Amino acid sequence: MRILNHPILGVPEKRKKVTIEIDGQKIEAREGEPIAAALWNAGIRDFRYTRKRKEPRGFFCGIGLCTDCKMIVNGSPNVRTCITLVQDGMKIQRQKD
Repeated sequence: MRILNHPILGVPEKRKKVTIEIDGQKIEAREGEPIAAALWNAGIRDFRYTRKRKEPRGFFCGIGLCTDCKMIVNGSPNVRTCITLVQDGMKIQRQKD
């Protein structure tokens, strides 16, 4: 799922590969990319579930305004994963509002 040669942005810069954990599952990510991009690349689309209907939510606006991508990151709830950058060893959990 990772775009390796974008027609406008070109080839992305090389970044160190790191490991993050989502609900106990380890996935590979690139240091400094948004958490949401790493999850999307790993095929993970459901980031949280709504309070009333328990419906899944995921990556939507990509600029930190909608809060659909909020997750628990290293024990802190309500982290907007589209604007929070990956660091090696991060522990991420789906949020159940």
